[in-house]
Amino acid sequence: MTKSELIEALAKAEGITLKAAETAVNVTFQSMEQALIGSDRLEIRGFGSFKVKDYEGYKGRNPKTGELIEVSSKKLPFFKVGKELKERVNGAD
Repeated sequence: MTKSELIEALAKAEGITLKAAETAVNVTFQSMEQALIGSDRLEIRGFGSFKVKDYEGYKGRNPKTGELIEVSSKKLPFFKVGKELKERVNGAD
């Protein structure tokens, strides 16, 4: 599902305009993004949780040349699926 498909589904389900649905979706995603930028944990019950994980730097190799390279430390968003969603997905076979 794309963002535009989500906007259309919300508009149809709630009987609101596409513009109002787009605003709601954008505000939701922007709020989630700001929470993660602030290193907050984000939990949506029944769906899952998001958090930012810190990864240490390490020495790696360029696969093309074999040259040793330094990979710097980084932060990446991490999603952990909730128990209820996991059960619904596994039960959908």
